[in-house]
Amino acid sequence: MVVRVFVASSSPSVTIKKRQQDVVRFLEANKVEFEEVDITMSEEQRQWMYRNIPPENKPTQGNPLPPQIFNDDRYCGDYDCFFESKESNTVFSFLGLKPQPTSTAQP
Repeated sequence: MVVRVFVASSSPSVTIKKRQQDVVRFLEANKVEFEEVDITMSEEQRQWMYRNIPPENKPTQGNPLPPQIFNDDRYCGDYDCFFESKESNTVFSFLGLKPQPTSTAQP
């Protein structure tokens, strides 16, 4: 299983950049193996991300914004879902991973 975080390296939005950094920092601090996928560099990856977000999780207008998180092909959620799971200490479950008992870092 590979956690994949879809990001946009050239986003003009400060909020999107901060949210992407928050997800990546948390995964790094907790030693979760992940792959960062830059949708601004690959139209194919961007289209894959759009196609694989369940309809009930897509915004009513516009396209889903990064970061979007997957475990292999299973959609985990967006930043809001990630943040909620972080606040309730259920990130590993959110990511579809077994909890890491030695994990104590919470950036």
